[in-house]
Amino acid sequence: MKNTVPLRAPAVCAYTVPTDAPEADGNRSWDTTSVVVVAIGAGDTTGTGWTYAPATAADVVREQLGPVVTGLDALDIPAVHEAMRDALGEAGPGGLAGCALSAVDIALWDLKARLLELPLLRLLGAALDAVPVYGSGGFTTYHDAHLAAQLGGWVHGQRIPRVKIRIGESHGRAVLRDLSRVRAARHVIGPRTELYVAAGGAYTRKQAVRVGRALAELEVGWFEAPVPRADPTGLGLVREGVVCDVTAGGYADDLAELARTATLVDCVQADATRIGGLTAWLRAAALAQAHGLEISAYGAPHVHAAAAASVPNLRHIEWFHDHVRVESMFFDGVLDPTGGVVRPDGGIGHGLRLRAEEIEKYRVA
Repeated sequence: MKNTVPLRAPAVCAYTVPTDAPEADGNRSWDTTSVVVVAIGAGDTTGTGWTYAPATAADVVREQLGPVVTGLDALDIPAVHEAMRDALGEAGPGGLAGCALSAVDIALWDLKARLLELPLLRLLGAALDAVPVYGSGGFTTYHDAHLAAQLGGWVHGQRIPRVKIRIGESHGRAVLRDLSRVRAARHVIGPRTELYVAAGGAYTRKQAVRVGRALAELEVGWFEAPVPRADPTGLGLVREGVVCDVTAGGYADDLAELARTATLVDCVQADATRIGGLTAWLRAAALAQAHGLEISAYGAPHVHAAAAASVPNLRHIEWFHDHVRVESMFFDGVLDPTGGVVRPDGGIGHGLRLRAEEIEKYRVA
């Protein structure tokens, strides 16, 4: 009979951090970022995971997932993952429940690597020496000077050769301003930097095609979420009608949704903090590869870095302004994107240490 490493009940805290300026995209506006942090232990070792979700996701961890995972073997992550999915019942792991499951799963991978005294990347096995990143922000609330400062910091300061801004202001009704902002971004970053846009599902199908054709003239190579998530047919039509790569999937709740999306895009996006943790994200990468596509990690760059380096069909990870800011505040050991890549091979586990005392002021649950 094998020796098991039984899990203790997870501890969970929720935090709310004000943004450094008002932010908006094609879907919504916000001025805070909410984070749920899970710590799960076995023996004298603890792993940490997190998700970007409302504080109520912490209740799912405490009430539905904690009792199920307690006592299971910390080394058998697939079995623990399935037990959590079963505990969520017929409703499945979407929405808040999916975020809660994801945070626990991420903590489990960190814990297993620490139990084995390995960097997470060594546990998973490296396919890449370095992970490309792209700077992501450029919110529709930013005035031109703010936009220029942020883009200039990435491109000229940190030498990141690819950046993304938000368009789709007022749910696609301000197309002329959207294109004006893209022109301004291109002016700041110059002709050699890759320019991406994210529309947040703001456009109708025909709007998206018209905008996509204008984007091509500005050498935009990435058109993210051009139409609403609820219109997969429209997504496919836009892809056929424009030159730049059409992408989606960052808000997918499960692999079934991502599988449907994979037939309609040029690059698959997936968010480990939403889709089911690193266990599901690695499966999403395999799904993308089966469709002949690359995968791009959506948000939460320090969650994704090691897993991203372990898949051969990675395009890049999103160096998303809000999440980078929060992760830099919450953890020691954060990565340096200077030169446009990160190398997640330092330290045990995911290499981060939570600054529990310093962030207590942001705790809400």
